[in-house]
Amino acid sequence: MKPFTFKYFEIQQSKNVFRVGTDGVLLGVLADVENASEVLEIGTGTGLISLMLAQRNTKASFLGLDINEDAVLLTRTNFEHSPFRSRLKNIHQDLKTFETEKKFDLIVSNPPYFEESGSDKDKIARQTVELNFQQLIVASVKFLDDQGILSVIIPAEAGDDFIKTALENQLFLKRRINIKGIENSKTKRLVLEFSLAEMQVQESDFVIEKSPRQYSDLYLELTKEFHVFGK
Repeated sequence: MKPFTFKYFEIQQSKNVFRVGTDGVLLGVLADVENASEVLEIGTGTGLISLMLAQRNTKASFLGLDINEDAVLLTRTNFEHSPFRSRLKNIHQDLKTFETEKKFDLIVSNPPYFEESGSDKDKIARQTVELNFQQLIVASVKFLDDQGILSVIIPAEAGDDFIKTALENQLFLKRRINIKGIENSKTKRLVLEFSLAEMQVQESDFVIEKSPRQYSDLYLELTKEFHVFGK
């Protein structure tokens, strides 16, 4: 499979690991990483999100977990060949058995979201087989710093359940971004950010394309330091 080339790093890809996609790119440009110093990514895949966040925050250190050994090896390759290699680490680890004394300012995840089916395609990466929303939320409460943030991208239809489960675990919504594929269309994805302290929710809309195959000005602006294209 061909590598995916960004301005400052390259993502090697594999048929055994969920490939670079728009969801990962969106979380990479929208997650609130500005004030973070310790970042945990749950389910690294290719390592895309951590690499994008490392480019945006030049001081933060990153730890990535993935249960898929192929993904771990691929992420390691992509980390080691990036300009940010000294701040990036990943391990082969099931979140359900992960233990650390460290607390994180930001936990970020593009979690699995299809219920289990009969298909083996992208089984671990895109089905709630090895990790469900409840497990992700409970772990985040455990590992977040007092001022820390959990940032996720999920399908719009899963939003209410995710927010409800987070609230049941004393994790409060602080930011909601409604992602639309094209202008005037229904919301297809949500970027949700949570904290351990209750506060007023900031809500905004984000349109990927202003017309078919024409990226919106905001998408181009936010990705201009990553994608190899311009307006």
